[in-house]
Amino acid sequence: MFEIIIPELAESVTEGTIVKWLVNVGDAINKGDDLVELETDKVNIQITSEETGVLDKIIKQAGETVEVGEVIGKLNDSADANNMKRDITKTNQDTDKSSSNQEKEQKEGIKNEVERFPLASPAARKLARKNGIDLREVKAKDPLGRIRSHDIQNQNEKSEPNERESQVRQSLIPEHEQKIERIAMSRRRQTIANHLVHAKSVTAMLTTFNEVDMTEIIKIRQKKKEDFLKKHQVKLGFMSFFTKAVVQALRVFPHLNAEIDGHDIILKKFYDIGIAVGAKEGLVVPVVRDVDKKSFAEIEQDIAYFADKARHNQLTLEDLRGGTFTITNGGTFGSLLSTPIINYPQVGILGMHNIQKRPITIEKPEGDVIESRPMMYIALSYDHRIVDGSEAVRFLVTIKQLLEDPIGLLLE
Repeated sequence: MFEIIIPELAESVTEGTIVKWLVNVGDAINKGDDLVELETDKVNIQITSEETGVLDKIIKQAGETVEVGEVIGKLNDSADANNMKRDITKTNQDTDKSSSNQEKEQKEGIKNEVERFPLASPAARKLARKNGIDLREVKAKDPLGRIRSHDIQNQNEKSEPNERESQVRQSLIPEHEQKIERIAMSRRRQTIANHLVHAKSVTAMLTTFNEVDMTEIIKIRQKKKEDFLKKHQVKLGFMSFFTKAVVQALRVFPHLNAEIDGHDIILKKFYDIGIAVGAKEGLVVPVVRDVDKKSFAEIEQDIAYFADKARHNQLTLEDLRGGTFTITNGGTFGSLLSTPIINYPQVGILGMHNIQKRPITIEKPEGDVIESRPMMYIALSYDHRIVDGSEAVRFLVTIKQLLEDPIGLLLE
């Protein structure tokens, strides 16, 4: 007999919730087969079998919380498996016999019940059908036990108060309470909620805003998109431009690529940028490593890879680990403006938004002119404990300048 145990998952992950068992009791299991899907605070994990045998017992059911090292089921080895199969076969045979006997008894019971059906006048039977009354529950006043119409009327009068009482009780429940549905929060949603509340409670978070004229980036994308896709098998999106701009700005303002540890500031000399992507259970933030060393194509490929894994619930804990700064794009859902929450313990997050054409005053040598330009609002939320307001504003202005004149990003 082998025990199925929750293995070590990852640092800081000590428990999870069983989403579902992927096998049933009695199934033959090979070493390496997936047994159960486990939801942790960050990702879903498939627990695989360490042995070969037959699933003998499920100890922890779907929906239960389990800890690392806890036994959730038992697996028979090959010798016990044969005995178990014989037991299952015998049990099934016994069940078939029992079912046959029950069916026979049921038929005999129906026959006897018909024989004992109470005597009633035709008028009484008609009235009983009309009022939905079971004749077997009616007490007859006739000495011979024959049910008459007045017996049905008496029975109906007895049942009416109960029906009225039920209607009154139902009417006392407020209408809005009759139209609600209570749904348990998933472990992932609980973790996201707790993480966001914690971030707001332990940081001095402020948000500053600016806007970017996306004209030049859109021109580059329109001109290069077909060649880029053909050469790299991935689309040239906006995110690679923003990621490159963020890295250059972080080099100028290193306190935004840091975290606080007690009374110390930890300045990070590497650039692992978290890119928020939507998943079924909520927003997740996989990390693109060493962005400063990657090309536009490599960044776009990494983002597409993580987005696909998120959609199919295949992100690993390693995909989400660390990160020095985060970018989130609410514009993909139509957001025009927002105040993103810091991904603690990071101290800064950049929010992108929807692109809208707006009339903008353009300075030209011959005089100012008003043109319709594709504009995007951008937001920087930062931890005011180590990032001054002027530093945050200049960081955002730097990103604006790099994006509006993206040649510098291309030449990096």
